[in-house]
Amino acid sequence: MNTQENIRPDEHIAALANAQANSRATPHSYLVGLIGSGIGGSLSPAMHEEEGSKLGLHYIYRRIDLEALKLDSAALPELLSAAERMGFNGLNITYPCKQAVIPLLDELSDDVRALGAVNTVLFQDGKRIGHNTDWSGFARAFERGLPDVSLERVVQLGAGGAGAAVAHAALQMGTQALTLFDVDAARAQSLADELQKRFPAAKVSAGTSLEQSLATAQGLIHATPTGMAKLPGLPLPAELLHRELWVADIVYFPIRTALLQAAEALGCRTLSGGGMAVYQAVDAMRIFTGLEPDAERMYTHFQSLLQR
Repeated sequence: MNTQENIRPDEHIAALANAQANSRATPHSYLVGLIGSGIGGSLSPAMHEEEGSKLGLHYIYRRIDLEALKLDSAALPELLSAAERMGFNGLNITYPCKQAVIPLLDELSDDVRALGAVNTVLFQDGKRIGHNTDWSGFARAFERGLPDVSLERVVQLGAGGAGAAVAHAALQMGTQALTLFDVDAARAQSLADELQKRFPAAKVSAGTSLEQSLATAQGLIHATPTGMAKLPGLPLPAELLHRELWVADIVYFPIRTALLQAAEALGCRTLSGGGMAVYQAVDAMRIFTGLEPDAERMYTHFQSLLQR
């Protein structure tokens, strides 16, 4: 049972303020957090705090769960202001806030300006600076887990904040033809248009027939919330999968989603969302602290967390 469910926002903020007061006990103290909905199972706090300890820091990472607090993204202005006032060093941002947070920021990194999505906010010198480490985290995980697959023709499900990041990564890695699908067809078309401008040598389009697109694709990227513990199930009919596909999922809780299980049953090569979760955290920690986390140590720790 989530112990935050009955905590009012003001009580939650007071608890975070107490944590910040404690975090000032050493000169190398950091207070960061994660804003999102349904994040009770996130492993980010454990990953960040363990690596912070290894780096000799007093590092506190808190979940700010909109679902548990009975809030929605309309609470973002209040939450960001409260975090600034309490001395947070920064925040990670996840579903459904990666795009909604942008108007609330003072500066945007080049990645954010290109992607239109934020997953990391640094509070520095009185400014809120937005970054995106999702795309770099996905690229590094992909290169580790599926280093030799063909990227010629790729289908992607999901064109939201995370989808924008992983589509960018796929094209950066050499995808020649990327077809996007989303429950909001206009959003898929908008993202396709933006990516086409950014990657003119590739062909980027919003798809019309998932069956036809998958039939000739080498790979499938899944970038929607479907398959998460709170949204179980498959994001597409299982019969559309075929053994020649590689399948990459960005969901990591559970680590073996229904999609990956269906793909593995056919003999497909697969990539879970675990690597992306680790490597985006590595890059976010670097932004928060200015120090270089040990990526392999964080990856090993993440694997141990999955066994608990």
